[in-house]
Amino acid sequence: MLDLTVRFFAWMLSICTPSPQGRHRLGAVPPLRFIPAPPPPFTEILDGNASRLVRPYVLSPAERRHQRERRRVAPLATLGIDVGPRHIHGVRVPAVTR
Repeated sequence: MLDLTVRFFAWMLSICTPSPQGRHRLGAVPPLRFIPAPPPPFTEILDGNASRLVRPYVLSPAERRHQRERRRVAPLATLGIDVGPRHIHGVRVPAVTR
């Protein structure tokens, strides 16, 4: 299948590109050869039970709430409205300075 793909693209290139003329034209083009890659050096069988399956896109309710707050604040920040965090470095920020 790869050989057919290579031949197809070589044919398309020969149609789409002008043929070389003059002193600098290319001589005979060597034929393309496909050299298969050696198999990967895996010798052991992977154990699926050894690793814990975690879906990174599944959020806990607290993470989801925090993400929703960040997404709500981002467009407001572009309008100059500051509804920043309630805690900065563990210290509660009063509403007057926010």
